[in-house]
Amino acid sequence: MPSLLECCEKYFNTRNLYELLEIPKESLEKDIKKAYYKISLKVHPDRVPEDEKEIATEKFKVLGKVHQVLTDKNKKALYDEQGVIEDDDEEGSLSTWLELWKKIFKPITTEEIENYEKEYVGSELERADIKKAYVGGKGCINHIINSVPFIAVEDEPRLKEIVQEMIDAEEVPEFKIFTNEPAAKRKRRHQKYAREKVESDELKKKIKQSSNLTLEQQIMKRQESRQNSFSSLMDKLIEKYGDEDDDDIVDFDEIVKKNKKKANNNKKKVVDKANKKPTTKPKDRLVQNGKIKKKKN
Repeated sequence: MPSLLECCEKYFNTRNLYELLEIPKESLEKDIKKAYYKISLKVHPDRVPEDEKEIATEKFKVLGKVHQVLTDKNKKALYDEQGVIEDDDEEGSLSTWLELWKKIFKPITTEEIENYEKEYVGSELERADIKKAYVGGKGCINHIINSVPFIAVEDEPRLKEIVQEMIDAEEVPEFKIFTNEPAAKRKRRHQKYAREKVESDELKKKIKQSSNLTLEQQIMKRQESRQNSFSSLMDKLIEKYGDEDDDDIVDFDEIVKKNKKKANNNKKKVVDKANKKPTTKPKDRLVQNGKIKKKKN
């Protein structure tokens, strides 16, 4: 079984626990907890695509163990002095990463997220994150928006202003993909964002409506929705096939028979055409044993 430091190197390309959490060695416990929370959000198995869940789970386990080491005074002191970690625990201690997550972090409310956004936007932390994302994505605005919390398409003017200040101060290199972004790329991003915003607003509306209903009301609403969907389907069928009969009642069995008969007739025409033999043969050619030969004069 690989040691914790080996796992750190395998999944995070470093054996330094502080470097992994992107914090200085003298950080306090609250700083360690905050850094752990920030990194673990990025690799949480529920926040990555399906094909990345297995690796994300292993990363999450490693982060949980790192947090345990750095928040335990004795283990932390041993690591700080000798670079050694007592990680000979049973596998079960790593498999409880989800329980550890639940113990450390309470459920986050919308109000708390909004308060954190107010503190984060415009802060030095946000500026540092933008700088890191800009360099990491080589100037790709899509990468920056996806990497930095709370940055959206409407924040592009502010984002460009911040990055341009860094470029002018020679803090970061200038990437043409940022300063001269193709109009087509920008248009696709804005269109995608507009679609996602509409979907997000609809989802929020449904969640809000559902939260105000009792379980019985939600079940009844779901049944009503299914009934409306069925009625809509029947209306479309009647609209499509309603002219097949003079009566108001549509005979679907008769329609199916007509369609089958029509399909069989079309199939028969194709087969007859394929098997049809030419009535005349070229005068100067004969077919013999599957080969075409010219007639002898």
